[in-house]
Amino acid sequence: MIVTRRALTTTLSLTGLAALLIGFSPLQLITEAAAQTAADVAKPVSLPDMALGSDKAPVTITEFASMTCPHCAVFSEKVFPQIKKEFIDTGKVRYIFREFPLDIKAAAGSMLARCIANGDAQKYFAVNELLFRQQGDWVIKDTAETLTRIGKQAGLSAEQVDACLKDQSLLDKIAADQKYASEVLKVDSTPTFFINGEKIKGEITFEELSKKINSLLKS
Repeated sequence: MIVTRRALTTTLSLTGLAALLIGFSPLQLITEAAAQTAADVAKPVSLPDMALGSDKAPVTITEFASMTCPHCAVFSEKVFPQIKKEFIDTGKVRYIFREFPLDIKAAAGSMLARCIANGDAQKYFAVNELLFRQQGDWVIKDTAETLTRIGKQAGLSAEQVDACLKDQSLLDKIAADQKYASEVLKVDSTPTFFINGEKIKGEITFEELSKKINSLLKS
């Protein structure tokens, strides 16, 4: 691995995140009354938000996800394209993706997505979709080799991928944002969604999510 487990553990321990979950909590749908305001959720901490949709949309969805989370991958493949077509592309929803890596490989995937995108939200979401779709390859098999291949396909050289995955500043920012999500927003599993400030934990279908969105659009 280019990013070593020791390096990640040291970084996370310095930011109070040494106890990252490696397994996954039961992901039944749990809707909670938001203990935090929508402003708390909307606040980018260290990294600029990657978002699709109009900033004037009446509904804002913020997803916290780990690139190695299989439930997040299913959502990316089965649900998100429908949400994008029906609500994001029509100006009804602004969709924000936030990194919440559950392990070292997820952190590496998030770092690569940030480097490839270089601030371009459309490219960032496209890279995330690719990483989720190929999750079985780069998570289970040779992670460094596969991430390098994906990076090269996106236009980075092998040297640029290597530099990206050794970027301590970027790793520190991801860890700091995760610390904020954990301590302030009480995110403890993935996927976790905030819809106009209301927290929804776990897997959710398109029908369930669209019902919630439509109820907010009518209010």
